[in-house]
Amino acid sequence: MSASDDIDDSAAPLIEHLAELRTRLIHSVIAFIIGMVICFTVWNPIFNFLTHPLCSAMAERGQEDCGLILIKLQEGFFVAISISLLGGLVLGFPYISYQLWRFVAPGLYKNEKGAFLPFLISSPLMFFLGAAFAFYVVTPLAFDFFLGFQQAGTLVGDAGPDGQGIAAIAFQGSAQEYLSLTIKFIVAFGLCFQLPVLLTLMGKAGLVSAEGLGNVRKYAVVGILVLAALVTPPDVITQVILFVVVYGLYEISIMLVRRVERKREEKLRAEGYYDDEDEDPMMSEFDEDDDK
Repeated sequence: MSASDDIDDSAAPLIEHLAELRTRLIHSVIAFIIGMVICFTVWNPIFNFLTHPLCSAMAERGQEDCGLILIKLQEGFFVAISISLLGGLVLGFPYISYQLWRFVAPGLYKNEKGAFLPFLISSPLMFFLGAAFAFYVVTPLAFDFFLGFQQAGTLVGDAGPDGQGIAAIAFQGSAQEYLSLTIKFIVAFGLCFQLPVLLTLMGKAGLVSAEGLGNVRKYAVVGILVLAALVTPPDVITQVILFVVVYGLYEISIMLVRRVERKREEKLRAEGYYDDEDEDPMMSEFDEDDDK
């Protein structure tokens, strides 16, 4: 067989994989577009749902009108598009994950499939958990903090002997700015809740260890503080909440990685590859070869 025949044989599987990838991507894009169209037709109820934390915070302060304004003529359209994009991703994500699994699964061994599939399922669940935590816990506290900077105004001559009135500071929020801030909260906390999934997967692959994660704990604290300052508004309460949550997830990740390592050791010990006198499995065999 000539060299050109070898090249042609090796190129055929690559072309098949690229064709398979194209098919999966097309299906994923179609699912995303369908979800986007569905959400575009009902963007008003979705927007009303997303404004519930703001309306509740204003109602507690005695402000019954929680309306938002459109600063630009086209702003209402872009609000609908933003909601459609987010909704399309949420609705299409299960099918997109399924397409990802169909593309990756044929190249995995049976034990690798058993290891990868739980993470593929837990990842969206953790994202939705983080998004729900942000929407129901964080945003009400943040909006209440922001609304606290309002003040009631007075008429000229009613403010004291100097005859000067007090300027009113009232919230008249932009619909697009409010939606952008709310989505930022939801996405930030949703991504932060992926930390246990990511570190556990890396631990299963042997890229990180529980001991290593524990040794860099002080650096992780600094990194989490920087993250909290970057992804949240200049609100101390929100930053503290995000820091506490992410650091708690980091500690949970260490426990999950330690559990993965324990299971790996038990499996190696059952197969006879683990020596209790050594810290790492398989090391005794290498030591014996060095002695020879």
